[in-house]
Amino acid sequence: MKKRIAAIVLCALLVICVFPTETFAAQNNEDIIILYENDVHCAVEGYSRLSAMKKELQDTYAHVGVVSGGDYIQGSSLGAISQGQYIVDLMNLVGYDAVTLGNHEFDYRMERLAELVGMMDTKPVCCNFQKIGETESYFEPYTIVSYGDVDIAYIGITTPHTITSSSPAQFKDESGEYIYTFNPTALYDFVQDAIDSAKSEGADYVIALSHIGYADNETYGDLEDIEDLIGNTDGFDVVLDAHSHSVIEGKTVVDEGGNEVLLSSTGTKFEYIGKLTISGGEFKTELIKTEDYQKTDPVIDSYIEKINAEYAVLGDRKVAFSEVDLITQDANGNRLVRNSETNLGDLCAEAVRSIMSADIGYMNGGGLRADILAGDITFNDLLSVFPFNNTIVLAEVSGQTMKDMMEMAVMLWPEEDGSFPHLSGITFSVNTDIPSSVVVNEMEEFVGVDGPYRVYDIKVFNSETGKYEPMELTKKYTIASSNYFLLEQGSGMEMLEDAVILQNEGLLDVEALERYIVENLGGVVSEEYRDMVPNITFTEGEQGVPNQTVSTLWIIGAVVVLLLAMLLIAILIRKRKCKTNSK
Repeated sequence: MKKRIAAIVLCALLVICVFPTETFAAQNNEDIIILYENDVHCAVEGYSRLSAMKKELQDTYAHVGVVSGGDYIQGSSLGAISQGQYIVDLMNLVGYDAVTLGNHEFDYRMERLAELVGMMDTKPVCCNFQKIGETESYFEPYTIVSYGDVDIAYIGITTPHTITSSSPAQFKDESGEYIYTFNPTALYDFVQDAIDSAKSEGADYVIALSHIGYADNETYGDLEDIEDLIGNTDGFDVVLDAHSHSVIEGKTVVDEGGNEVLLSSTGTKFEYIGKLTISGGEFKTELIKTEDYQKTDPVIDSYIEKINAEYAVLGDRKVAFSEVDLITQDANGNRLVRNSETNLGDLCAEAVRSIMSADIGYMNGGGLRADILAGDITFNDLLSVFPFNNTIVLAEVSGQTMKDMMEMAVMLWPEEDGSFPHLSGITFSVNTDIPSSVVVNEMEEFVGVDGPYRVYDIKVFNSETGKYEPMELTKKYTIASSNYFLLEQGSGMEMLEDAVILQNEGLLDVEALERYIVENLGGVVSEEYRDMVPNITFTEGEQGVPNQTVSTLWIIGAVVVLLLAMLLIAILIRKRKCKTNSK
């Protein structure tokens, strides 16, 4: 009996020694691993690899988390068709510890965002979004997550530019007054308050989930740069940044207190998955190229197949054929639409002008999100170009309003700007030697032009004469564009606030594009669209004011002719007097 008991005990010990080895090792590895992503924009396949990576790391580490820097629910037809629900479902399957809001989380409007938040297992954090007049943030400013004995606070920060880069009308009341704010002038104070509060609550480390990013210009002041934010606050250990699609593996930035803060960002569309390792109070970030990580999560793979099947009937429907590539970028993958015209952009402007029978069609480069390659065009292709569910509106504006609108649309050129115009029915030139005189307020909204205009020689197509004619500043013109501009004054286009709305029947931009290609082009985008005919001409120096030069020369010539005529008359009169006297 004793031998039998000893044998049983020995077998049990062998089982304990053999099977729980990895689990035991994981429980004793107190390093904390945080996987992070930003600006995914509906690149759903990445969620499967992210989930697989999380599960693989959990075999080695006791504490593995996942966080997001925002801009996840918008960016493809899959997001647009479900208005974000498919993406929220995928994120719930992965299991996130913390998420913040990007500006594109507001694209489906506040009401829809509230519905999506209700579906999210992990509620978003944002310290600087607030209802005006209230003392608390609209969302929780931060969340504290425990990893064993270590408490980490994740503070959410959303770019103040959301107020204009999303849909401004949703942040206003019925009288057009703003009732929400992202606190652009007090951003640093709101962030510092969140840091102090999280630390007083017992957070061991503080990590920012920041949707601020970098900018290429200083037109809108100091709040453009994530490094400015770090330099004007004190207390972050790590900043995981988003919004500008920057690829930063790890960069040290000194904060207001002289402390070193680790900054990282993963690019966009799951180009990389970030990995933050916290070990003994030390922080290390690295970027893992997503396509190089081959493992996937079968549960998420199965869900992606399911949702693809659900919208395939709509998305894969063939609507037309294109003989040419309709582009948003050049052959090297460099984006074009935010600082130059493209054949796709002008086709879209032509489509909305024609469908709405307007004088002018205007589509902004930031609203054109994908190429259409030569071959069959599916509805899904069109929806990839226009993923925002914007509607097309017809409005009446003065020539002066159009001039101000074009001036603001090119004020940053040659730098990128989402409002860069793609046009139909209107042409103009830009004197690039004249710096922009556009004045904006703290909300980045148009106030006026305090100096010479860059735009000149503006002409509007007259459908009756078939010719382009000089635009008259006091004349009324009709313009077809998205609700983003004409109803909501997106991108700060406040000069459109008084536009007279002539038609707003809910026609989607994607529907207008489909109708135009099918009905007006006979279902074929032909070879004539291969080479784009520019509507905008960029000039330098004296070329920028040819009309003034010609006018001046004409006046001088007229004066010379008049003086010569007067001299000739005087000579004739003198001769006649001489003849009279001789008689």
